Amino acid sequence: MTDMIEKFVPQQSELVFNLPPVFDNFEAERQHRKERLAGALRLFGKFGFSEGVAGHITARDPELTDHFWVNPFGMNFRHVRVSDLILVNHAGEVVHGTRPVNRAAFVIHAAVHAARPDVVAAAHSHSIYGKAFSSLGRTLDPITQDACVFFEDHVLVTEGGGRIVLDEESGRVLAKGLGPHKAAIHQNHGLFTVGHSVDEAAWWFITMERSCQAQLIAEAAGTPKLVDAESARYTRDQTAHPLAGWFSFQPLWDEISRSEPELFE
Repeated sequence: MTDMIEKFVPQQSELVFNLPPVFDNFEAERQHRKERLAGALRLFGKFGFSEGVAGHITARDPELTDHFWVNPFGMNFRHVRVSDLILVNHAGEVVHGTRPVNRAAFVIHAAVHAARPDVVAAAHSHSIYGKAFSSLGRTLDPITQDACVFFEDHVLVTEGGGRIVLDEESGRVLAKGLGPHKAAIHQNHGLFTVGHSVDEAAWWFITMERSCQAQLIAEAAGTPKLVDAESARYTRDQTAHPLAGWFSFQPLWDEISRSEPELFE
């Protein structure tokens, strides 16, 4: 896992590198995932990704792998604490917590978690640039190094985007469209990202939203020059693997966990 760091940082024996934690019991891993989930939700709120009651991030339970933790329906992202998170099974039942689950969150995330055993976390919200870009019916172009993260690793899903996702078949359609990729643009709906950790899934969403913003701005000003395919693949391979996504999220985690310690309650 240190290969990525070694490419960018000169190796010195006295340096300490931040790496994902390793757990020896479910309780500690569950608590860690819930803390990161609450922090990621607060960051989404801070960045203005909320739109009424829409939007959700989920984290698969490490022990009950057909269950996931998610923000309660109708709760402001900025207020979510660890104790507010609810646990939902793949039948849509709340098995821990007293607040309801967003039906769309259950439908979409249950389908993705079932189809992708490698996925620990998934993120979706009605962010302004993501939903604006989704109306264009296209994928992101490699116009910046940041956008190259998604080169040949995200898809456009056209089916059902203009219809609110409430039935389970719609969730399965989105999960099938996502396939093995890290992200999908659901036409007329918005962005959806997944990861091997909450940190990774949240970071892919944040940087994808910003890449949508950058492309919309660039195209409003003129015709962007594309990064050539070989360079785009090279940049993606260096900066778009799971550890890179996790690592990129850490400065945001440091900020939200220090400035809003009540999230741990």
